[in-house]
Amino acid sequence: MERIFIIGYMGSGKTTIGKRLARLLSLSFVDLDAYIENKYRKTVPALFAEKGEEGFRKIENQSLREVAEFEDVVISTGGGTPCFFDNMEIMNRAGLTIYLEAHPEDLANHLLVSKTVRPLITGKSREELIPFITEHLARRECHYRKAQIVYPIDRMITKDEIHLTVHGIKEQLERRNAE
Repeated sequence: MERIFIIGYMGSGKTTIGKRLARLLSLSFVDLDAYIENKYRKTVPALFAEKGEEGFRKIENQSLREVAEFEDVVISTGGGTPCFFDNMEIMNRAGLTIYLEAHPEDLANHLLVSKTVRPLITGKSREELIPFITEHLARRECHYRKAQIVYPIDRMITKDEIHLTVHGIKEQLERRNAE
């Protein structure tokens, strides 16, 4: 039985890396935000608007507890998931946590080309985005660093770069399992 949780800031590639890693390891894949949206039949932004951040974070915590029971799975979380309640402890107890660590400039580049709607950054230019990410990331870093593996990522824009990252993570997992 294997459970791997992918954490990191928005735009770090959690879903992209998680899907490919799951495929490479012959595991199932669950995106926590998609799980929540399917369960509540509403988008995450709609839940946020309806219930407020506190209400959404309670839903997220309960949903995390549910997916933490799944077996043979890679789970990508929302960027804020590790920062609330005892979510990092839940993930670290249930499986292996991997933090995709990225520089604010790289995150800004990812977010600017992403097709995903992210209410926190809507309407921000690159010049506004980098200081926003830098400040926000600094507050979240203490939670992200509780991950069992910290994997630095760079650009991850091309398929080759994504492929190298996924295989690099797989090698780290194999070394860890061999210990």
